Amino acid sequence: MNSLTDQQLAARLALDIPDGAYVNLGIGKPTYVSSYVPSDREVLYHSENGIIGVGPTPAEGEEDPEMIDASKRLITVAPGAAFFEHADSFAIMRGGHIDIAVLGAYQVAENGDLANWATLDEKFPPAVGGAMDLVVGVPKIFVMMKHVNKDGSPKLLKRCTYPLTGLAVVNRVYTDLAVLDVTPEGFRLVELTDGNSLDDVQAVTEARILPPV
Repeated sequence: MNSLTDQQLAARLALDIPDGAYVNLGIGKPTYVSSYVPSDREVLYHSENGIIGVGPTPAEGEEDPEMIDASKRLITVAPGAAFFEHADSFAIMRGGHIDIAVLGAYQVAENGDLANWATLDEKFPPAVGGAMDLVVGVPKIFVMMKHVNKDGSPKLLKRCTYPLTGLAVVNRVYTDLAVLDVTPEGFRLVELTDGNSLDDVQAVTEARILPPV
């Protein structure tokens, strides 16, 4: 099957972020999204270490070692950006002041349950970060993830087997193979990566994928 790169997936997700939105980008792959804001939109990206107005990755030679996001990734800042302490940052997250959060995931269940902080593998220590605060404080949760694990096992499941970050919190899942909405009936296909078929993607997905309406 055809798979999107992380950068292509970030660019696809960025198309669904509306003008004027306040968006938190989770640690890892979601941070790529800030580099793909459509030119006709203003989106204010929040990082939980205390920034609103995260900009694209700096050009080589223009990095500021003191300007980093929650992933410790070097960043630029947009005009009008604001800096504040952790307590204020988490109050913004918990208080409903962010419109969309983009998070990574180990597993997502067909009812929207999210598991993204622990795998029960001792080689990968658990790391909650701010995800639990985001899923209870942000009204729309987008997940950006690989469709399957490295061994080919599914990550989109009937029920998560890892410890949960939140119950029924995910609205849409963006994978390298497809985009899926989480509905009361389960996962519903929004679009396929070019060249893929629903049957092919279903074959690597434990949960049922419903066709587009």
